[in-house]
Amino acid sequence: MTAYELRPVGHVESVLTDRSGAPRQPDEGAPDAWLVFDDAYAAAVDGLAPGMDVLLLTWLDRADRDTLTVRPRGDAARPLTGVFATRAPDRPNPIGLHDVHILAVDGTRVHVRNLEAIDRTPILDVKPLLTRDR
Repeated sequence: MTAYELRPVGHVESVLTDRSGAPRQPDEGAPDAWLVFDDAYAAAVDGLAPGMDVLLLTWLDRADRDTLTVRPRGDAARPLTGVFATRAPDRPNPIGLHDVHILAVDGTRVHVRNLEAIDRTPILDVKPLLTRDR
């Protein structure tokens, strides 16, 4: 297999500091947070604006990359399920996918609503969320 190198473009700044206190999904009490981009990527932030919905890709750097099966939502009554059929953070390539709404942009800092990623999570990329009419 071929290996690929990913370079974070920034990090998440959040009040969430550990996995145990983080909600599993954004609609389960995730706080607003800041996306802090490295100065080298300032030009890439141009065009992001309040009111936009974007897909945020993160690297879940505290995940267990050897996990292949989980009991969904940690529920012992549920059957073991392959991680590719779940949203579990522990997985071979722990890429986080987050649908977030931009509240404000301040230079290389982007304030977003309801992000369940924990503080210092590396940011891989941001892409506009496309709808049928765009």
